[in-house]
Amino acid sequence: MSVAEPIRLQKYIADAGMCSRRSAEALIYQGEVWVNGTKATVGQKITPGVDKVTVSGKPVRTVAQPKITLAMNKPRGLICSNDDPLHTQTIFSVLPRELAKYRFFCAGRLDLDSEGLVILTTDGDLAHRLMHPSNVVVKRYHVILKQPFPAARLPLLVKGIVLEGERLKVERAALISPNASKSSTSLDVHMHHGKKREIRLLFTTLGYDVKRLRRYQIGALQLKGIPLHAMKVLSTKDIELLFQSPRTPRAALEASSTPVES
Repeated sequence: MSVAEPIRLQKYIADAGMCSRRSAEALIYQGEVWVNGTKATVGQKITPGVDKVTVSGKPVRTVAQPKITLAMNKPRGLICSNDDPLHTQTIFSVLPRELAKYRFFCAGRLDLDSEGLVILTTDGDLAHRLMHPSNVVVKRYHVILKQPFPAARLPLLVKGIVLEGERLKVERAALISPNASKSSTSLDVHMHHGKKREIRLLFTTLGYDVKRLRRYQIGALQLKGIPLHAMKVLSTKDIELLFQSPRTPRAALEASSTPVES
């Protein structure tokens, strides 16, 4: 019987579905990963089926999970976390029974009060690609505010503001169906980085309260056709769309004021 080829330890852990490759590297640095009874090192290679690997004292499965990627229409009230003692309802708790046995990663989270397109995958490499800052993955949001936002202030969203030492900004912003005074409570916003609650913090700091925040597109993949709470298994072609540049729908262009981009 042939022996498997050696692979990097962090890839082995990610392929087994325990966490993403980046998280695996962090666990190795923290001394939580051991190989054959010896503390592991970053960059170390192991032979699947031969070497015994444990993470935080738990053995890593030697059989990799199937690679499954889902697009979910997340409702408000669910958190994007595998485990949170303050919230029992997570996006993982609504997975179909046949998929609940697998370990999914959330590649690009939405906060508790936001809704829309979320990508769940058992593929650690794909999760890493989607979240790594070197890969420009554009995310599009429909933002509804409690107060009308004037077109004259759109450049400020792109220029950004500094809050507690961090710059909050978007890459593109446009009003949707502006009124005669060139203001609107609805905006189309693009981002390709995204710190925690960045869009909400940006608008709140500028004096505008966010009433609703919905992500409707990642790359060229749209949420269209997926009902709230539901999910769709993505094909290889769908996954490729995640890394393609988005196109602005004609209806949005016709309804928007002149968009502002970085």
